[in-house]
Amino acid sequence: MDFTNPLVYAIPCFLGFIAIELTYSKAFDNKQLYKWKDLLSSLSLGIGSVIVGALVKTVAVVLVFNFAYELFNPMLDGVRTNIMGYESFGYAWYLWLICMLLDDYSYYWFHRQNHMIRFLWAAHIVHHSSDNFNLGTAVRNGWFTIFYKPFFYVWIVIIGFPPEMLVVCMGIEAIWQFQLHTQYIKKMGFIEKFINTHTMHQVHHARNIEYMDKNHGGILNIFDRLFGTWKELDDSIAIEYGVSVPPIRITCMLF
Repeated sequence: MDFTNPLVYAIPCFLGFIAIELTYSKAFDNKQLYKWKDLLSSLSLGIGSVIVGALVKTVAVVLVFNFAYELFNPMLDGVRTNIMGYESFGYAWYLWLICMLLDDYSYYWFHRQNHMIRFLWAAHIVHHSSDNFNLGTAVRNGWFTIFYKPFFYVWIVIIGFPPEMLVVCMGIEAIWQFQLHTQYIKKMGFIEKFINTHTMHQVHHARNIEYMDKNHGGILNIFDRLFGTWKELDDSIAIEYGVSVPPIRITCMLF
């Protein structure tokens, strides 16, 4: 069975929502959410990540997910069939929910390690380098993360979930992550007991010492709560977005 990554259809919607938020913030709101140079940088990085991602993700799915899926069955004498007792999982609705949960778990550790390991942070810092927090920031993605991200998820196909199912779940996760980057949606009450919301993601993008390295979750916040990285937004603390030490700007001069 073949599925299309939902991000293929979501990207034009991303641009539309950025335009709507930009227009509203400039015309009807006093908040200076957008700066033109910053937005141009975010869009440039986003377009580049789409181009690079289109190439790399295709290779990743073929060479990493598909290879790992086939390696454990039928290759290696059918590890899943002979040891686990099944060839692979199917596409029942509850299996989609399980795959989404496993995807969310993998995203948490992928995201957390991007903040904990300096080599990975060097790639991820691109996303946090803006002093602004808006939907434009959501597409401000580093290009190198695309190369190692699949290795945080490959275990899901190894245990038997079809690669195309995982790719769809990763696309859904990315769509949810995009819409979290807005300041116009406030606290959401009971839903914040288990869902990663917009105010929680504001905390994640803050450089305030109280908020550093918190709220790494994707759709759910249960893993942040379980592993001690969850932090609620404190309305008494004025958020400062960005990173404490911005990337070094190097000016190249040609003589």
